[in-house]
Amino acid sequence: MPVLAVRAFARNAFAGNRFAKPILGLLACCVLLGAPIARAEPVGVTVRNESVAATCAETDNVTLSFVSDKVSRFRIVARHPAYAGMLRVDRTEPDFDTCDFSGDPTVPATAPAPAGTPPVATTAPKRITIYETPDLWLTGFVFPSFWRAATVPFRVGTEVTQGLHMVQLWVRGENQQPEEVLVVYPPDGYWRARPLSPAHLSSTAYGSSFLLGPVEQAERPLVRLKEIGFAPQTRTFTLSFADGGKARLKLAGVDRDSLTLEAEFDGTAPRTFAALRSMYVTEGNADVARVSWRTLAKTGTPATIGEAPVLSFTDADNVAMLWAGRLVPSRHNTSAPDFFFDGFASR
Repeated sequence: MPVLAVRAFARNAFAGNRFAKPILGLLACCVLLGAPIARAEPVGVTVRNESVAATCAETDNVTLSFVSDKVSRFRIVARHPAYAGMLRVDRTEPDFDTCDFSGDPTVPATAPAPAGTPPVATTAPKRITIYETPDLWLTGFVFPSFWRAATVPFRVGTEVTQGLHMVQLWVRGENQQPEEVLVVYPPDGYWRARPLSPAHLSSTAYGSSFLLGPVEQAERPLVRLKEIGFAPQTRTFTLSFADGGKARLKLAGVDRDSLTLEAEFDGTAPRTFAALRSMYVTEGNADVARVSWRTLAKTGTPATIGEAPVLSFTDADNVAMLWAGRLVPSRHNTSAPDFFFDGFASR
């Protein structure tokens, strides 16, 4: 199954049910998202826009890459769009019109087999409970195929699970119902995040993805991982990269407004240390339609603010905060969150 179709299928088939399925004004709001991760030297980063035009709504044609040779930590916030309170109808079904995935690579998955016997092809998605408490649990999935082999082990304590294409993090929401708030795809390092659902909606959609680590191009942007670990007590993922180095991604907070992740590298981050991946066809058919950013104030140079449609945005330097999202409802993943990247700091 092509990877974009897998992600769209997984977004709807396994989200929202624990057992079966699974602008400038906004800049002021970001000040309220929390205090800096720690006392550290603020850093301005370069944001490169590598997006291209597309007509397929299930193609990740939006790529915003974050570049710096000084960053050791930063923050990612997924926040409900400004119009969330007005939503009465949500649209989350994938739209494959004008899409052609026939040329996408596929790697079939196989199920474990007894020694001396050939592996058996996986013909249906398989769900695995990796870790569970009354208030937090991890669920893994194996799909019949993916665009990369599922060779990244997932570790919780001494327990290691192999062969996973997707891992979901669930928490108990403010209404005591289980909600899926974070997803990672171990084979290519993609993440998705969303806050708890607003009181008037039973669930919300995933939309944009992000990458954390040394981003490289291999048919599409990815981060090659050696292993993913998770510490339930601190809600922290440890990412071991294939070419060395580590990063930690902590779920620092989640409520009905936003989800906050704190990222920290062991040592200095790789030069391209993160990326936002999303889709845009038109203003009304997009997971990200606009961006705004604030530069880092320096001695004698005040901070500046910029705003642009996502496909018109040109590279920006000395960025202290970037918002990527929507100001008007989209027919594609209408309730999916906006993303803020900020708190860039060196040690």
